[in-house]
Amino acid sequence: MRNSIFFLLAFLSIAVSAQEKHLKNIQQLTYGGDNAEAYFSFDGKNLSFQCNNAAWGLKCDQIFNLDIAKAAADTTYRPTLISTGLGRTTCSYFMPGNKQILYASTHKGAKECPPNPEPRADHKYLWAIYPDFDIFIADLNGNIVKQLTNLPGYDAEATVSPDGKKIVFTSTRNGDLDLYTCNIDGTNVKQVTDQLGYDGGAFFSPDSKKLVFRASRPKTADEIKEYKNLLAQGLVMPTNMEICVCNVDGSDFKQITQLGKANWAPFFSPSGKKIIFSSNHQSAKGYDFHLFMVNLDGTGIEQITSESYFNAFPMFSPDGKKLVWSSNRNNHGTKDTNLFIADWVE
Repeated sequence: MRNSIFFLLAFLSIAVSAQEKHLKNIQQLTYGGDNAEAYFSFDGKNLSFQCNNAAWGLKCDQIFNLDIAKAAADTTYRPTLISTGLGRTTCSYFMPGNKQILYASTHKGAKECPPNPEPRADHKYLWAIYPDFDIFIADLNGNIVKQLTNLPGYDAEATVSPDGKKIVFTSTRNGDLDLYTCNIDGTNVKQVTDQLGYDGGAFFSPDSKKLVFRASRPKTADEIKEYKNLLAQGLVMPTNMEICVCNVDGSDFKQITQLGKANWAPFFSPSGKKIIFSSNHQSAKGYDFHLFMVNLDGTGIEQITSESYFNAFPMFSPDGKKLVWSSNRNNHGTKDTNLFIADWVE
């Protein structure tokens, strides 16, 4: 009987690893709280990420700089706070040279954390698009060295091109949630998308020539009315989004997925020929998110993760050998979301 149990456990272990066959040597990097949007430095040694951990005295998301080697070796390691500790922050990213980090923050609007959206009677899920969000650049000691945006409305979700020349971000400066690019110093701002709907979470392709992003496209009169009404309140409903790509100037726009539900957090594969993203399209309940990979023509979709009920924000290391992402796995029944890193196996 004991041997039978042993072989059963061994089989289950092999089955689990086979389901996540692209992930090897998985390591947990954070322990406790909500940890998300972890993105590699250009040298692949550090991660910038946002965290809300009550044990650290945080009341809403703040930006931290994590040393990967230290976090992997020490479960008590505490990363360095980069943001001011005031307001709410989101969407950090290393600048070229690895000595500065950009992020969005509401701290100039108010010192306190802005309130979360009020629950709806219909239980529909909403994201807040806080108009006080602006994009800042800080050094590794947390000193703000530059404010990148200063127009009224939402400016956030900024990332940097692999060649270090451009930044892409989402803004409401023209009345809708569209993508914009600018030079690395904030000059030469150009609008990229102009279709009605939420365009956000954009990342550059490895050759810095294309963008991948999540997009909602309200079509019916009721959908358009609801989208505009929510946006006027600083809200968006991210429950129906698909993955799209375009050139950096907005040309050659293509919708990659046609899956329904929420498809988001996309990132190009190291080859630039595929996209990894998070999706709940296979979930009956709506909140079971896993990582998937798809070809640029929308074919060949493959599930990458199978553990836990939330996996999102995947990013490949600059050398393409590692994948970092956020997951609810190994949280011992809590609501904690932690950062994980693994060797990527093609």
